Amino acid sequence: MTQAHIEVGIVVERRAIDSPWVDHAWSPLAVLPEPPALAPWTELASEPGRRSVYLGPATLTLHSVDTAHFRENFQAGRAKLWVAIRPTGIEPELDFVGVTADPFEGEVYAENVGDIVEALPMPALIAEQVLAFFEAHHVEREFIKRKRSEHDPRKGGGSRPEPGLRRGEGER
Repeated sequence: MTQAHIEVGIVVERRAIDSPWVDHAWSPLAVLPEPPALAPWTELASEPGRRSVYLGPATLTLHSVDTAHFRENFQAGRAKLWVAIRPTGIEPELDFVGVTADPFEGEVYAENVGDIVEALPMPALIAEQVLAFFEAHHVEREFIKRKRSEHDPRKGGGSRPEPGLRRGEGER
């Protein structure tokens, strides 16, 4: 299996919310095509009730077995990257979980109830690299439908009885 690794930067947003249980919420905001020369947790912008923070660098890994999934991502309209973060409850407030261009892997990220997952627009530079990887490594696989077996495991082998016959009927 061939892999390619693309270094990206992750930007998250902390926004104030009106809730009796929590005072703020985090969400992934953007994926940068190259990690900037900033320290993780550098504040990028701030306004009342909102602030965006550079979470840090991350690696987007492309696997050759997932190329059909990348094609589906691009065929669905605007290509996306799925970013998953996890609140920690301690400092630092977030852990980075992962970033993927595979929509099915993005769905797997969403299965963990505590994680925050966002589908963000894929920057053009990353889209070019993903498409180049697709072109270089995609192999079309033929769909093969399995045929139904005539084996009846309840009877220890042999073919299935004819419809309408009951056990013991017709045997004399």
